[in-house]
Amino acid sequence: MSDTLTANNRPRTGPAAYDASSITVLEGLEAVRKRPGMYIGGVDAAGFHHLLWEIVDNAVDEVLNGHATRISVTLSADGKSATVVDNGRGIPVDIHPKTGRSALEVIFTTLHAGGKFDNDAYKVSGGLHGVGASVVNALSSELIVDVKRDGHLHRQTFHRGKPEGDVRKVEPARGTGTTVTFTPDHEIFRERSFDAKLVAERLDVKAYLNKGLSIQFTDMASGQSTTFHHAGGVADYLDALQAKSEDPRVAPAPFVLEQAQTADGLRVDLALAWTESTSEAVTSYVNTIPTRDGGTHEQGLREAVHAGVRMFLSKYELVKKGLEVKSEDIREGLTAVLSVCLGNPQFQGQTKDRLNNPEARSAVESLVRPRLEAFLLANKSIGDVIADRVLRAARAREASRAAAAQVRRKTPTNNRLNLPGKLHDCDTNHAEYSELFIVEGDSAGGSAKQGRDRTYQAILPLKGKVLNAEQAGRAKVVDNKELSDIVAALGCGMDDKIDRTRLRYGKIIFLTDADSDGHHIATLLITFFYRHLRSLIEDGRVYLACPPLYKITWGQQTFWAADDKAKASILGQLPENAKPNITRFKGLGEMPAKLLFETTLDPARRRLLRVTLPENDVPYAERTITELMGKEADARYRFIISEAYTATEEELDV
Repeated sequence: MSDTLTANNRPRTGPAAYDASSITVLEGLEAVRKRPGMYIGGVDAAGFHHLLWEIVDNAVDEVLNGHATRISVTLSADGKSATVVDNGRGIPVDIHPKTGRSALEVIFTTLHAGGKFDNDAYKVSGGLHGVGASVVNALSSELIVDVKRDGHLHRQTFHRGKPEGDVRKVEPARGTGTTVTFTPDHEIFRERSFDAKLVAERLDVKAYLNKGLSIQFTDMASGQSTTFHHAGGVADYLDALQAKSEDPRVAPAPFVLEQAQTADGLRVDLALAWTESTSEAVTSYVNTIPTRDGGTHEQGLREAVHAGVRMFLSKYELVKKGLEVKSEDIREGLTAVLSVCLGNPQFQGQTKDRLNNPEARSAVESLVRPRLEAFLLANKSIGDVIADRVLRAARAREASRAAAAQVRRKTPTNNRLNLPGKLHDCDTNHAEYSELFIVEGDSAGGSAKQGRDRTYQAILPLKGKVLNAEQAGRAKVVDNKELSDIVAALGCGMDDKIDRTRLRYGKIIFLTDADSDGHHIATLLITFFYRHLRSLIEDGRVYLACPPLYKITWGQQTFWAADDKAKASILGQLPENAKPNITRFKGLGEMPAKLLFETTLDPARRRLLRVTLPENDVPYAERTITELMGKEADARYRFIISEAYTATEEELDV
């Protein structure tokens, strides 16, 4: 038992003592096995398959850089292991000068080691994290790497991340390439197996995005083997996606852009068309990695489409007086496949679901806009059909708004006198398509009210920090003015009286300042919803808005940063001698209404985080809320002590 000194220099002993022996040092790949969720998002089916995606993406990187043309993927008969083969250059097996070990062993046993941190070995790749191969190795019970190069077949075997000997020459061999066979560790992933249908779909997409690439997929369980090869590239992919949809195209020929490239090497492949669907469907990729949450490349595409269609409408004077065409009208029915390749991708998180590179936005816009304009002008009949589609969308929106202005809104709260007086409601009578922004402060509420699209966006400002629902009884919650206003605005009741069919809004969005006070208010709101409106979280209707903390202006370019880390990333992209103007917003109330809409309210450009419960782990959520928001201070102290090491400098407000 160790002794420690309190603030009064009195020794205390016991199991809670905190000294040097309490510090755990994880070496090598131990951290990956200890906290796999930090690297692959979780140990569920998605995390299990993410291991395969990492190895496949490494093979595709050889294709992207012109060193491979074939890939094969084989699933074992029991679905517990997978083998990926490419005919690329083969991983180097010579001795690494700094470590004294083979380069192959360094790549598979060291985080942030690889050939993708400069532009020598790989011009483009699926990311610069340098952790893919080593993470797969760490989370596999067995991994075998075969490398053909220099006239021989080389092999090295690993067990739970540790090499079982050095690289050895097996036999003479012709050609080059790499083969990786791995078995995800059942101690980490329990009883899981690869989904052959899911793997086939993913590989099919890779073949669409890389014209000329052949991918052979073999499922040993069924004995079936399929080769994916698509000569039409993204155009074929767009056709395949639309074949699954019931919404017909408005024009027979899509707009296709292949191998368009900027001076610094950013490449764009794009196929887009309009359908009769009332929604927008953009499927995007960066270096063949799916970006499900979009990012700057999608923003650039939307700006290019908006500008190109507006040019066509203006040139032929197609917009009649009194009709206003908005960006949402132009994007209605838009369906597109966007594939971007660039040399230094910056993703949000290791799972790479969102692109953050600020330069990608302007690059995609500059490549797409003039070519789309030329396409519409050269194919006026197609342009006329698209223009008609856009104008119909604008007229339908205006008609819906006019009807809402004349007819009392159909709302579960029948008497408008029951609605909070400070609620700035929206016009639409379709609850599913409306949004309620719960905004921190009257000042920010005023800016949000002026900047919103009142057709479907409602604003409810709050005064300061709301009541901590975890520490207050139900009676206090009901009597609290701010919380009762939220319940009244939602119209669905709370606790056991909740009726989700009476909910007045499809999305509930917490809009708070991008500082520690704003985060605290958002946490208090999440606590209230978790305790008294949990079904709305379970339905996926609760979101956090992500307003920018900084505005960075350099020349004619403007960038937005949500935090200090994002600011540093943006500044790192500028020339060394650049002297940008940096504005830090003290609060949302400082932002002009137009700026608030462009950065935080506009669905085309904003970023929302959905509030969800841990998959199949409600007890974890319950424990977290109880310990962090409850009355027992010791629980919070223990959490801070155990988790403090995970906080980065940018996350601390000191």
